[in-house]
Amino acid sequence: MQWVMSAYMLALGGLLLLGGRVSDLLGRRRLFMASTAAFLVASLACGLSGNPGFLIGARVVQGIAAAVLTPSALSILMTTFEGNERNRALGLWSAMGAGGATAALLVGGPLADWPGWRWVFFINVPICAMILGLSPFTLRESRAIGSRGGFDLGGAVTITAALVAFVLAITEVPSVGWAHPKTLGLLGATLGLLGAFVLIERRVNNPLVPLAIFRSRSFVGGNLTMLFAGALVFGMALLVSLYAQKVLGYSPLVFGLGTMIYAILSIVSSTLTGKWIGRAGARAIAVIAMLLMGAGCALFTFIVPEGTYLAHLLPGLIAFGPGIGMAAVAGSVAALSKVKEADAGLASGINSAMFQIGAALGVAITATVAVSMTGTSDTPAALTAGYAAGFWACVIIAATGATLALLLLSRDRTPAPAPVHVGV
Repeated sequence: MQWVMSAYMLALGGLLLLGGRVSDLLGRRRLFMASTAAFLVASLACGLSGNPGFLIGARVVQGIAAAVLTPSALSILMTTFEGNERNRALGLWSAMGAGGATAALLVGGPLADWPGWRWVFFINVPICAMILGLSPFTLRESRAIGSRGGFDLGGAVTITAALVAFVLAITEVPSVGWAHPKTLGLLGATLGLLGAFVLIERRVNNPLVPLAIFRSRSFVGGNLTMLFAGALVFGMALLVSLYAQKVLGYSPLVFGLGTMIYAILSIVSSTLTGKWIGRAGARAIAVIAMLLMGAGCALFTFIVPEGTYLAHLLPGLIAFGPGIGMAAVAGSVAALSKVKEADAGLASGINSAMFQIGAALGVAITATVAVSMTGTSDTPAALTAGYAAGFWACVIIAATGATLALLLLSRDRTPAPAPVHVGV
């Protein structure tokens, strides 16, 4: 079961950056449609799988497809709209992501309980087919024509291996711990591969990632905002899920219905933030987002073994929810608004990768803190104490994210609306 999840995360997290650059070079709409088709086939294969090995292999293909699909889709958005229209589009992009999360909470449990787990994968097939049918008529093709020739194979291999090693290390932390030789070895390999990657990028004529892109404080700050947002969203979701089901005894369906409030608030806030951010600026929005998510996690620290939904879950969910949408829009706008069109896919891949890496870190950190406090006891009191400690870790993460956003992001507002470029 762990590898059904980990196989997808490894492929997705490891290849997002490469997928973004390939879409720049080969055509963003072309890669979007090809990866959608691959995701469709892989989803069908997952649903039809007859043994665990085949299922895990199909999940790897799903992750590879998603690693191209996500940055190519986001880069299409970035190259289609400009100015405030781009901010609004990013708000809708984030709202759709939150909407997908809400749908997963509501649909995933009943699908697994009634028609069976295979339908969790089969449901992707008609959605992907609809996207493939609409894409030729709604999306225009774009690519980084004449920007840089050739392909940096050495850089692609080293950065992909580094990301895979890092994601694998983090996903294994809850099982083996931070000090385990496997964890330390993978983290050491990550650092070595990253060092080799930097050396390659400095020497090649056509680097996979022009290192100059990291000189922008806005780009770095926006991506760190996405990293911390991913850590908070997934860390909080893990702890709330465990508390609701292991301590309060909620079923997956009841849990999904009870927690959908924060996803709905995220949809609303991301849509509104896309309209506001041009006036308020990414820094103010990012700081407020981190403070809201931190406040939500602080409210969760008051959980008790005899807790109730209204007293111990709902207030934290209401505070946390708007911060998700605000952080996603602020992080995307700050990181992507000043990127050259030729690097849109690459920058989108980095932005998406930061959220996924943050998600893995958030789960690893909160799970480690909770387990260290709980020990070997599985009584409601011990579990609650562990989850409360995990929420305090989330508060610290949020405070760190707010501080970095304040230091790195500028007060710049987005310029007045520019013409919108659309077409096939």
